[in-house]
Amino acid sequence: MGEAVVYRSYVRVERVKGPLRRAFLPVEPQPILFGVHSEVAQHYGVDPHVYEPHATTLDYLVAAAAG
Repeated sequence: MGEAVVYRSYVRVERVKGPLRRAFLPVEPQPILFGVHSEVAQHYGVDPHVYEPHATTLDYLVAAAAG
């Protein structure tokens, strides 16, 4: 029995600066911004006054698993 690829996701991620990333996801008209916030920023030593807080990739993984 042959197996075929049913779906392939085409995602592109660009590093903007520091912890900030821009992800281009299928069907989304605008890129999604990933970064760090709160305890994650503190853990990585990121100054919240230098980089605006954004949801982390981990936040998106948790949301996807919960959905």
